[in-house]
Order: sequence, then structure tokens, then C-alpha cells
Amino acid sequence: MVSWKGIYFLLALFLASFFGSIFMLSPFLPLMFVSPAWYRWITDRIVATWLTLPVALLEIVFGAKVVITGDGFIPGERSVIIMNHRTRMDWMFLWNCLLRYSYLRLEKICLKSSLKSVPGFGWAMQVAAFIFIQRKWEDDKNHFENMLDYFCDIHEPLQLLIFPEGTDLTGNNLDAIHDITVAYPQNIPQTEKHLLNGNFPKEIHFHVHRYPVQTLPTSREELQLWCQKRWEEKEERLQLFYEGEKYFDVTGRSIIPPCKSELRVLVVKCISLLYWTLFTLAMFVLLYLYSFVRWYCVTAVVIFVVQQKIFGGLEIIELARHRYFNKRQNGYGRKTE
Repeated sequence: MVSWKGIYFLLALFLASFFGSIFMLSPFLPLMFVSPAWYRWITDRIVATWLTLPVALLEIVFGAKVVITGDGFIPGERSVIIMNHRTRMDWMFLWNCLLRYSYLRLEKICLKSSLKSVPGFGWAMQVAAFIFIQRKWEDDKNHFENMLDYFCDIHEPLQLLIFPEGTDLTGNNLDAIHDITVAYPQNIPQTEKHLLNGNFPKEIHFHVHRYPVQTLPTSREELQLWCQKRWEEKEERLQLFYEGEKYFDVTGRSIIPPCKSELRVLVVKCISLLYWTLFTLAMFVLLYLYSFVRWYCVTAVVIFVVQQKIFGGLEIIELARHRYFNKRQNGYGRKTE
């Protein structure tokens, strides 16, 4: 049965992402062609402010408890995050962990391409340069590699979240792999419908194991076996969790302390909840009062929809822009020589 809590949660996230894309992100789209570095710096931080909203809603409004054990993160390092896919919502719940142990602006998610068409959410993820895939490795391999090369070229210290099964994780410019196991002692929301029904998790447990890149095998075959071994360990860990005390570590503590205190996290969550609530209400008022705001909104929606139909998405345009100017610079360099 649909719950008011579920309606409020999904509606708050949708309206914030929709209005945020229109009025906070779209004004900076031209900056992609003028100064790509500033475009990425600004938009990553705008998107990160929205990522704190579901964390605030889950913990402040709905009282979810977050428990993080294991190695934790070293803030700012470049890493690949591999995580079990217990529900369709795992990627969103991970933000509760990263808010404490890392920086949300660093996270990029590898996810199915159909999500980029979702108004608000999809537009923001395009601006954030998330990696969209078709789930056909033959088609996705070049795009995946091109996006990773792009982040390396612009020296972006990203943390890439993937749900791999024998994925090739080799590569330069990588500091570590974070193997995260997530579990829910009770109330496991499998889909958005469960959230709509108000079935929010009461506790979210994360166990983090950090593997420095120097400890990883170098060949593709050995790395596939390494991934399979991690998944076997993960299954054993989850079995012990659900059959035992429903704790990964009875101490309930991470070996590496979080980079933010719980007081600071609480302040961030409160500010996020207040800001996005007032921002959403203010946008409704402005749309009601001023015709030019309505016209701007319609124009921005058309731009988001049309550019995807023609070019495939803002992240594709950003990547093409980077490759074009790199090619021109390399060409000029050869002529100079």
C-alpha cells in the first residue's frame, strides 16, 4: 500500500533533481565549451549537494541507522568500488557511507543507459558524467575505456562504482579497489515500489575492504579469478551476517576513522534538507509569478531532451569536446615541431 512517507521521499528527490537540473546545472552547460575544467569542478559540486538529500531524508526523516566497518576509505584517492547488488537501491544507499568516509563529488556510477532519459535524475547524471552502458560488453567496452581515459586526462580523482562479475579492473591512475558488502538486517527495499510503500531500511550495514592496486594481479585472467574469489568471500560474509548477530563486526567500528565527524555529518544533512526544501518551494513560487522563468524552464527541458536525442547525452558531448580539442592541440604540436 502506498505510504505518505514513500510519496514524500520520491517526490522530494524528483522535484529537487528536476529543478536542480533546470535552474542550477543548465546555466553552466555553456561552460563546457569555454572551460571544461571549471565546468567539471562546478557541476560535480552542485550534483554532490543533491546527493546529500537522500542521505538526509533516510537518516533524519525516516531514522535509518548506518553502520560502517572494515578498512574505510582514504579521502581523495582514486579507486574502483565493487559492491554486491542486494537491491536496486544499493547505489543510492552507498551515499550514506561516502558522506562520512569520502567526498560525494568524487563518485561516478556505472549504470544502465535507460536511466539517462529520466527527467531530473537522468539529466543530472549526464551532467555529472556518469558512465552509461548498454550491458553488452562488445558495445560498452570502448565507451567505458574512453570515459576512464577522459577522467585520467583531466586528473579527476574519481571513485567509480560498478557491480562487476569478473570485470577487468586493471589500469593506470588507480590507487585502490574498495570491495564493499552491504546488508540490511530488516526492511529490504528491493525496488522503487517498496520505497513508495514506505518500506525504508531501518539499518544499513557496510563492510569495506580496501585492496591497494599494488596487491592486485596484473593479467585479465588472474583478475577475473580474483573477482570471483572476492564474491565467494562476500557470500560467506553475508551468510554469517544474516544467520548470526546481523553485524559484520561486533565492534561496529571501521579500522580507518571517517573523514568527517558525526556532528559535521549531522550539520550537512540538516542544511541539505532545509536548502532543498526551500529551493523547491521557491522554484514553484517563481514559476507561478514570472513568465520568463516558465519560458526558461521550458527551454532548458527542450535542450536536455533534444541534445540526448541528437548526440546521445551531455556526457557524450563532453567527451567528444575533450577528444576534439586534444586532437587539435596534438596536431598543432606536430606542426610546430
